[in-house]
This record gives sequence, C-alpha cells and structure tokens, in this order.
Amino acid sequence: MSKSSLTGTRIRARRNLRGLRQSDLAQMVGVSPSYMNLIEHNRRKVSPPLLHAVAQALGVSEDSLVQDNDIRFVEGARAAALRADTDIVDLERVDEFTGRFPGWAKVLAETQARVETLERVVEQLSDRMTHDPYLGAALHEIISAVTSVQSTAAILNDGGEIAPEWQARFHANILNDSKRLAEGAVALVNYLDAADDTESGLAAPQEEVEAWLARLGFHLPALEDGNQGALPDLVDGQVELSSDASRSLALQWLARLQDDARALPLDVFLDALTEVGMAPDLLAARFGVPLQQVLRRLAMLPTEAARKRGVPATGLAVCDGSGTLVLRRAIDGFPMPRFGGACPLWPLYQAQHSPGRAFRVHLLTDGRLGRHFTAYAICASDAPPSFDYPPVMQSTMLIVAQAGPAIPADAQPLIVGGTCRTCAQADCPARREPSILVAFA
Repeated sequence: MSKSSLTGTRIRARRNLRGLRQSDLAQMVGVSPSYMNLIEHNRRKVSPPLLHAVAQALGVSEDSLVQDNDIRFVEGARAAALRADTDIVDLERVDEFTGRFPGWAKVLAETQARVETLERVVEQLSDRMTHDPYLGAALHEIISAVTSVQSTAAILNDGGEIAPEWQARFHANILNDSKRLAEGAVALVNYLDAADDTESGLAAPQEEVEAWLARLGFHLPALEDGNQGALPDLVDGQVELSSDASRSLALQWLARLQDDARALPLDVFLDALTEVGMAPDLLAARFGVPLQQVLRRLAMLPTEAARKRGVPATGLAVCDGSGTLVLRRAIDGFPMPRFGGACPLWPLYQAQHSPGRAFRVHLLTDGRLGRHFTAYAICASDAPPSFDYPPVMQSTMLIVAQAGPAIPADAQPLIVGGTCRTCAQADCPARREPSILVAFA
C-alpha cells in the first residue's frame, strides 16, 4: 500500500473529529506524543503496523488515511509552482498547502495536467504538419487543383477569341478540376475530423491497431489461455479495426503477443519480476527467452496486476530496419512522434547499429518540468534465418518511468525533446531546425 505524504494531516483531522488529544492518541497506539506530533505534521512516515493501530484507535479504515489522490495533488501543485518560478522555500510547504486547501490543490493539479496535455497536442500537431505524408499529399492535391482551375479561368478570361471546341475543352477541365478539388477538400476535412484530444487522427492500419490496443490497455486476457483459434474472434466487430488491413495486422500482433504469453506465463513472470525487479536481462536469462520478448511482455502487462506489484508505468516502441515505427504504446510525459524521427527514440535507432547488443539509456525530457525515464533497447530478428532472404531485423525499446531518486547518482541522463520545433534546448548538437520556443525559454 502506498503511503500518502498527507497521511499525518488526515490523522490529525480524524483525531480532532473524535475530540481526542494528541497525547491520548499517542498513548492508545503506543508511541510518544512528540513522535505523534511529527507524524501529524507529515515529518515521519507511518509504518504499516502503526497505521493499522491508528486506524483502529480512530475507528476508521486504513484507506481513509491513505489516499493516492493526495500524491497527485501534491505533485500537480509542485509542477505548477516550478512552471511559475516559485521560490524553493514555498515549494517545501506544498504538503501543508495541499492539506489545508485540498480544493485549490485539486484545481492546480488538474490545470497543470491540462497544460501538459495541451503541450503534447502541440508537439503532435507540429510533428504531423511537418512529417505526415497523407496530409502533405492531400494539401498538394488541393493546391494543384486550385492552380489548374485558376490557370484555365485566366485563359478563358483573357478576352481573345477562342474556338468553341477549345472553350468546351477548357470548361470540361474546370469541371473536372473542381470535382477533384471538392473531393480532396472533403477527404482532408474527414481526415482532420478523425482527430481527438490526444492524437492526431487515424490514417493507417497501424494506427487503427494502436488505438484498439490502447482502448484495451494493451492487454487481452484471452491471450493468456493460449487458444490460437480464438484470435480471429478477438478482432471481429472491433470499431477501431475498420479495414481488412488493420484486422490482418492486428492478428499478426496478437499471434506474437500470444507467443510471448506462452513463453512467459503471467503469474510466474510477475513473481519473477517481483523478485529481481525491473531487470529485463535477468528475466530473459531466467526464462531462456530473447530479450525483446521480455521487453514486449513488460509493456503488455495488465495495468492493475502491474500496479499491485509496484511495476512503474511503461511504454513501447518497435521499428523495422528502415526506422519506421511499427508499434507504439505511449507513456505519459514521453514524446513519441508518429511521423519522422525524434531524439526520444535515439536508443531505439542506436540499437539498429549494433544488432544483438542490449542498450540501457537514462533519458530526461527537455524543460524545467523534465521527467526521468529509462529506455531498454535491442535489435534482433524473431524470424528464422534463411539463405534466400536477408535477416528481417526489428528494434524494440521499453520505456520505464522513473522517479528522480531511482536514477543512479553517477548516471548522466540524455536530455531529449519531442521535436526540434518544440524543444527549447538551444545548444543541442543534433538540432535540425530552429525551435519556436527559444524566444520563450
């Protein structure tokens, strides 16, 4: 059970409601009044046995004294304060502020979360406007049709004598180009309308598969049963899988994920994960499976089971030999572009230069509110070797969210941004184009 940093505040509030003195509660649970005073001011952590004793003495449940929302409010208020350049002395009192004004703390946390969401949308839209091949082709088609109509209309309006035969041809051209323009505009509008608050629209079978898996939390309990014949039933009638291509691609990924589940049974794998911690190489050695299989399995664990085992949030990126992303599982706070390359994916691409070598890279997202992540990557082939074809290589990268203290003290994290256009790291040696944020950094 995670202990909220405001457990002491809640104990004090419950004690006051019961009309107990601090010394009385301390005597009831077997601690000194001075120690109870430190607990109620959130200066000492409450051990599980003591929490149980306090809850019994106050006649409440342990859960009522420990609420995960408190942590979210504290972190949200701290992030908002950092964004506003608040003095560090005030930051040290954020727990007190959250305890005294939980309503305002909630407003701050939700506003901060909304700001971060909008920042991610800006990054995605910037990436899309720069690299989306469909959007570029659609705009080119519209501009081409407009130019053609304009040129033909200019000829007809020139004032010179034009033979009726040529007039008819020009009119037919204007009609055809107008139809092409209308069809292109409708297709573009429909494409843009497909966007939601966090993504930039579905344009390919791969994206339909990712949206479907995201809705399911990237875990299908049916895959744990190992029934290969049930796979077509899992994709039948799914709203996100609107095309034959997306359903076919979904079946390919389901077959691979089912193989992962067979090689790494869920309960046994979770027990091993609890024992050795987030060490993909040790897990691969224990089960005798390729490292990329462990990375996929870690990214596809059921959310609730992973949370109970203390597994941090994870994301996944897989690319083929051309560097094209073939599967993404997004993770909060980590930019993962859909089109084009970006420095958060450097470990993924770095692995392609050294097939078979495992990489572990500590990453820090750009900005004052940067977050720590650890990336585990390897490039390998899941296909059997063949004399007739070159090896089909894929890079797999697991992204694991980390708290600051979880990063080794001697580690030098790699600072990464979403795209060059939205990254404020002005002195980055890999910058390809100017940033729109430099003026505000």
